[in-house]
Amino acid sequence: MSTRHVLLGLLAAGPCHGYDLKRQYDARFPQARPLAYGQVYTTLQRLVRDGLAAVDGTDSDGGPERTLYRSTDEGSRELGRWAEEITAPAPFVTNEIFSKVVVSILVAAAGTRTGQDGRTPDAAAHLRAQRAAHMERMRELTALKTTPGADLGTVLSADYALAHLDADVRWMTTTAARIDTLTAEVNSA
Repeated sequence: MSTRHVLLGLLAAGPCHGYDLKRQYDARFPQARPLAYGQVYTTLQRLVRDGLAAVDGTDSDGGPERTLYRSTDEGSRELGRWAEEITAPAPFVTNEIFSKVVVSILVAAAGTRTGQDGRTPDAAAHLRAQRAAHMERMRELTALKTTPGADLGTVLSADYALAHLDADVRWMTTTAARIDTLTAEVNSA
C-alpha cells in the first residue's frame, strides 16, 4: 500500500493534522498494517517537499502546536494518476512459507540440527503448524466480520484477508500431498 497516496486521499476531504490522519487511517483500514505516527509525519514532510501537500497553518487548541496539512493541486493530480493506475500482478511471487519448506528439506538432507532444541527441521510438520496458524487467523477474521454492527470496511478487509489465507491453505494442502516428490527434487538438484 502506498502510504503517501493514502494520506493524499485522506487529505482530499480537506486540511487535517497528522494525528487526525493517523486516526482516520486506522478507522478506514482496520486490517492493514498499523501506521506509526512517525511514519505519518515523515510521509507528510516528503509530500510537502515534493509539492504534493502544503502546510495550511498551525493551531494549538490549548495543547501543543499542531500543523495543519492540505493537498495541493499537484497532489490532487498525483492522487488521480495513482488511483487510475492498474496494479500489476506481482511478476515474482515471494512465498516465505515455500522458502521455509525448501530450506527445511535442504537442512534435513544435510543432517544439520538447527534451532534452540537442536532438532532437524521437518518440512511436513512445518506445513501442518503453518496451516493451523492460518486456520486460527481465519477463525478470528470470520468472527470479526460477523460481529453485529461490523462496518462494511471491516467486512471487506476481512474478506480480502480470508481469500488470501484460503489460497495459502489450499497451497499448503497441495504441497503437503506432494512433499515426497518435492523432497526428491530438492535433494537431487
